[in-house]
Amino acid sequence: MSFFHWPALFAGGMALVAAVLLVVTQRWHGHLSMDSSDGVQKFHTHPTPRVGGIAIAAGILVGYLLAHPDRKSLLGPLILAGIPAFAFGLLEDITKRVSVRTRLLATMGCGVLGWAITGYSITEANLPGLDWLLGFTTISVLFTAFAVGGVANAINIVDGFNGLAAGTVVIILTAFGVMTTALGDHDLALVCLILAGAVVGFLLVNWPLGKIFLGDGGAYFVGFALAWIAVLILRRHPEVSAWAPMLVCGFPVLEVLFSIVRRRRRNLSPGDPDRLHLHSLVKRRLVRFLLPNASNLARNSTTGAIMWIAALIPAAIAVSWPTSTAMLVLGFVFCALLYTAAYARLTQFRWFWAARTLPSDQSKPDIHSEPQEVCNKS
Repeated sequence: MSFFHWPALFAGGMALVAAVLLVVTQRWHGHLSMDSSDGVQKFHTHPTPRVGGIAIAAGILVGYLLAHPDRKSLLGPLILAGIPAFAFGLLEDITKRVSVRTRLLATMGCGVLGWAITGYSITEANLPGLDWLLGFTTISVLFTAFAVGGVANAINIVDGFNGLAAGTVVIILTAFGVMTTALGDHDLALVCLILAGAVVGFLLVNWPLGKIFLGDGGAYFVGFALAWIAVLILRRHPEVSAWAPMLVCGFPVLEVLFSIVRRRRRNLSPGDPDRLHLHSLVKRRLVRFLLPNASNLARNSTTGAIMWIAALIPAAIAVSWPTSTAMLVLGFVFCALLYTAAYARLTQFRWFWAARTLPSDQSKPDIHSEPQEVCNKS
């Protein structure tokens, strides 16, 4: 299979053109689309359009229109089922009033809608007991909705710096493309290529200059797309372990799991924002040290690029052993230990095997506090 694929190239070109147009016309739509620089998770210095999802959606639509009918049959349901995730995310980008719970339910609804359109759901998780439960359609559909919603929200969580989320998505889609190519599923591999092309088109405007942000609409939609590609792989290739697509998405999945644990240990809601994500710490501890005299923009984009390594490691392990549950479980454990070690090193300056954080009501100075320095955020 050649990776020189016209629908993917046109998808990337359309996304690039649309992203540029959104940037140059921001004076007309900025009162709706701009992301302000106020907030605990806001790192950028100037209001910036956060509707990059529109560019990606435009690119994917062009790729769909130019695709072979066999690929349209795979991409079409993905686009239709992803509409709630994109719509509710874009509504949040514009109004800033859509609750986290509403967006989570919308992304989970995409999983149910995908099943309603295609009849596909996750029926095996390679876990004793759970596999038996997944034999019941209702349990299978609910589990699929939960998994889809989890991955979609995970991509939104790692959307913290220029290029971080989009680069992570490209790495994951590339891994899925390599995996499906090795399995002989060229149609699904080319669908991955079309999706990746659209994301790359946006990425060229997002990184390194941070002229446009992915936004919730883009993050939720591409997150759903990754989750649905995973569902398609498992249904079309029963020999692939369910742990393989999960490990391909390992970095955002681990970020979600550790964020939930961290916030609960600090007596916070899992949905509360903070600046204690791994990528935030990498910027504050590592990138500042490496680039002491660099601009905030340069530090931000460097952080995004460094964090691509965190996405690449689990994806590479999954591609190497897609059918071996034992190796994939070991790989997941290895990545989790690596995450906790890196997190502990950045917070405690020691290689602990537990990512402990100070409680939120600690009377001593918080080791996570930072000067009021801001930079462009993806």
